[in-house]
Amino acid sequence: MRTISVALAGNPNAGKTSLFNAITGAHHKVGNYPGVTVEKREGIHDFRDTRFRIIDLPGIYSLTAYSLDEVVARDFLLEERPDIVVDVIDSTNLERNLYLCLQFQELGIPVVGALNMSDEAEAKGLRIDAALLSKTLGIPLAKTVGTNGEGVEALLEAVLAEISAATMDGSTETPKAAAAAPMKTPHYGDEIESRLGPLAEVIASDKAFAERYPARWLAIKLLENDSNAGEKLTAHPRGAEIAARAKSDREWLARHFGRDAEIIVTEQRYGYIRGAIREAVKQVPVNRVPLTERIDRVLMNRFLGLPIFFLIIWGIFKLTFALGQYPAALLDRLFTLLAEGAELAIPAGLLRSLVVDGIIQGVGGVFSFVPLIVLLFLCISILEDTGYMSRAAFLTDKILHAFGLHGQSFMPLMLGFGCSVPAIMATRTVKSPKDRIATILAVPFMSCGAKLPVYVLLAGTFFPAHADNAVMLIYLAGVLLSLASTIFLRKTVLRGETTPFVMELPPYRRPTLRGVFWHVWGKTLNYIKKAGTVILAASILIWALTTFPAPKDEAVKATALRTELSASMAGAGAAAASAGASTEAAASAARVQAAVDAALKEYRLESSAAGAIGKLMTPVLKPLGLNWKVGIALIPGFAAKELVVSTLGILYGTDTTDVEETASLKAALRRDPGMTPLAAVVLMAIILIMPPCFASLATIRAEAGDKWMIFEVCYALALAWVVGFIVRLVGSAIV
Repeated sequence: MRTISVALAGNPNAGKTSLFNAITGAHHKVGNYPGVTVEKREGIHDFRDTRFRIIDLPGIYSLTAYSLDEVVARDFLLEERPDIVVDVIDSTNLERNLYLCLQFQELGIPVVGALNMSDEAEAKGLRIDAALLSKTLGIPLAKTVGTNGEGVEALLEAVLAEISAATMDGSTETPKAAAAAPMKTPHYGDEIESRLGPLAEVIASDKAFAERYPARWLAIKLLENDSNAGEKLTAHPRGAEIAARAKSDREWLARHFGRDAEIIVTEQRYGYIRGAIREAVKQVPVNRVPLTERIDRVLMNRFLGLPIFFLIIWGIFKLTFALGQYPAALLDRLFTLLAEGAELAIPAGLLRSLVVDGIIQGVGGVFSFVPLIVLLFLCISILEDTGYMSRAAFLTDKILHAFGLHGQSFMPLMLGFGCSVPAIMATRTVKSPKDRIATILAVPFMSCGAKLPVYVLLAGTFFPAHADNAVMLIYLAGVLLSLASTIFLRKTVLRGETTPFVMELPPYRRPTLRGVFWHVWGKTLNYIKKAGTVILAASILIWALTTFPAPKDEAVKATALRTELSASMAGAGAAAASAGASTEAAASAARVQAAVDAALKEYRLESSAAGAIGKLMTPVLKPLGLNWKVGIALIPGFAAKELVVSTLGILYGTDTTDVEETASLKAALRRDPGMTPLAAVVLMAIILIMPPCFASLATIRAEAGDKWMIFEVCYALALAWVVGFIVRLVGSAIV
């Protein structure tokens, strides 16, 4: 079986992801392109004795690279040279989408066009003659509907036919090979071609160079005055001569047309496209108003748009807690039973402590929040797939500009509610460097999925009747704080004007079960993998820090505690004995033993390495009203915020001195006199603001450099302490 590499490319919102999922199904993997943090997805699909290795390129509008997405796509096509490019074209917006298609043809790589969303085009009254358009453009075209897989087989047949036509080796039988259209290069008019042809010939004079960079494509880029194309000439023996000739040609075109050469080439491309569309596309009148327009009359209303958006976000949180609390409680109970079973099965000692206190309490505390994570990702995925997120970006653009951010910053900020790593990577679409840095520094204030378990634990423990509203408020506080912080940064270290915001609003689409499933599954699986690997290892390490070194005078301390507590309860015990209440006396003795065990556990913790670390942090934590246990829990939070929950589970354990209380972390937190509702609010504020996880910091370093990564750490630490101190002062005054 032969293997061919297929680059899946296209404009944003053309349905490329849906088509990729329809072709590859579950057979794909996610990684990064070498040297950059741009996400790279590859899929495998076997068809007609051929293995398709499909590389999903970032959605782009042009191969003239400005953003990191465009750089990655262009460099992949030039350096990797896939066997063929499948250009996913939005059938409802052919003119804009075919602009990128022409640039693919200029590269000299075989191209097949997928006329995607053809069903939506039909609904809008667009009748596309695919055969005629294919003949005009000189590339095979196949109508597809990525959401349901319609036309995928025809598309793959066209790819095989085009590969066979391009290679002409006849080594593999491919159906409909004779139907493949011949490779065709767009013609841009006699004036441009009179300059383009000779320039390409000079470039092609060096065969080794021309094999690496297509001569015609490079010539066009030089006429467009593409800086990257000019840099490539340094590798050509006649580079200086070519650069001088290209400059002369640009000046000639500018004089001849009265406009810059780049504008002229762009106009010629669109002229070529309009001519092709005029012949092949007919508009049939449609009597009814499009559904998208009818919905936008309400959701995009200048007065109702923003209130509806905030109502939707509030509804997501209400739904997440209303539905998620039951499976979360079941999982919590499951791990409690698992811990009880382990205590019965494993003899007392270090092994039992490791399994129960280290592994089950640490990892189980994080796993119990999986249902909430699933529901949150599900709601966000549905909003993305319907096309509403683009509207939300448009609605919030004016607000973001007022705070020094860019309209394009909205999507990275929204992604930040899921995970900061892809959110920070998404800022590469922001073209202004200062706008991009401002967005990167604002993303960590968005409460990612890893922070949600901490909020849910603390809100459910200290505000059980209003847990959903409490979490909603902390999320909202993060948004407001990010905006206030951005104003400060834009007036100090990031001075400069924000750039205008222009974006397209895709039509509303019905989310597909497959698309939503893979989105939620991927995010949830990453969360579970982290809980089963990073968090497991960290939980064991934290257990070791809280267990060793063991106090040498534990036996003496136990005797002293027993004597002290027995004396304090002697009066009650005597009264019970005189009354002949042997049961009450036994209960009193049990309470004494439980109190001794709890005090001994606290003593062991204070004597451990973790206790020493926590006490070192006391001078910093005391003004915030937090105890040294919280200080210990915050340290692993730098690696992953979920670890705060698992660490608290290990620190507080499941021991109880109150027969009315259940053996749970929430009960243990409520019993701690140092953990009050105000302390919980302060802790949530610190978790919200403190530096993001190591993975996010590494992404900031890759996207913005060491300077901004160090700045983020120092800035977030200082701001977290200041805000925590203010919250405590205000809270103390109110309470």
